[in-house]
Amino acid sequence: MATQFLNRIGQLGLGVAIVGGVVNSALYNVDGGHRAVIFDRFTGVKQTVSGEGTHFFVPWVQRPVIFDIRSQPRNVPVVTGSKDLQNVNITLRILFRPVPDQLPKIYTILGQDYDERVLPSITTEVLKAVVAQFDAGELITQREMVSQKVSDDLTERAAQFGVILDDISITHLTFGKEFTQAVEMKQVAQQEAEKARFMVEKAEQMKQAAIVSAEGDAEAAALLAKSFGDSGDGLVELRRIEAAEDIAYQMSRSRGVSYLPAGQTTLLSLPQ
Repeated sequence: MATQFLNRIGQLGLGVAIVGGVVNSALYNVDGGHRAVIFDRFTGVKQTVSGEGTHFFVPWVQRPVIFDIRSQPRNVPVVTGSKDLQNVNITLRILFRPVPDQLPKIYTILGQDYDERVLPSITTEVLKAVVAQFDAGELITQREMVSQKVSDDLTERAAQFGVILDDISITHLTFGKEFTQAVEMKQVAQQEAEKARFMVEKAEQMKQAAIVSAEGDAEAAALLAKSFGDSGDGLVELRRIEAAEDIAYQMSRSRGVSYLPAGQTTLLSLPQ
């Protein structure tokens, strides 16, 4: 009796395990920020999109395909030409995500690697069309306008494939070697021109200073001549007295000079 009971419990446990395994194999989970599309071996891709949570499917007949619908970054480098035929290297940083309701169509037409199939091609197409409308200099001075036009055109183009672009920015913009050398030579020429202009202005200022100084010397000479004419030898005598006073003051400050009263004799004969 006990043996039969144990056999029944074993059979029941085996049955529960089998049923549990079958049920578990018929469940799948969709994590947060993801969506699932069901592929049926008989009817193809179902048009319903499964949201977050646990869902049922028919094992061996159906297969869930999980998509990440969160914004994902991608850098797309493109080499194109400007309006004045200059080579331009541009790198766009794109934040993209699929439209959840269009996931069945995306999976049917493009597959899970839709971004690899769509973004490089449409980015190259849009950049070539937009950059060709601007000269190399305008790409630098009007970068904001270029970025806005690229963003508008690329967003519209991506929407045709069920892809949303949350952000588009130009992270890298360089030109060919010849254009870079031409810009450097232009900057050097401008610096040389500024230096030459500075030298000309400096020479002109020195010239004006020399003229002013010469005019001042001429006026001083004229005043002296006029003073000599008015005062005769009196002015010369005055200058002589002033010079003698200055000499006497300087000699009085020297320790090597001694003064003797007039008529006093010394041990050595001093010249008079």
